Amino acid sequence: MKATITKECMGDRNCNKLCPEVFEYDEDQLLSIVKFDTIPAHLEDVVRRAARECGAEAIIVEE
Repeated sequence: MKATITKECMGDRNCNKLCPEVFEYDEDQLLSIVKFDTIPAHLEDVVRRAARECGAEAIIVEE
C-alpha cells in the first residue's frame, strides 16, 4: 500500500498526531509528508483511518 499527501493539505497535523511513525510535518512546505514509499503492513489500518479523518481529503491511499 502507498500513501501520498496532496497540495490540499491544510497543515492541521491530525495525521501526524494519529500516526507519527508514517506522517511528518514539513516546516518548509507547511504540510505533512509521508515517510515511506510503501507503508509497513502493521501501519496500514491507521493510515487508512488518517485518510478517512483528513478534513481536507488530502491523503490518497493506493492499495
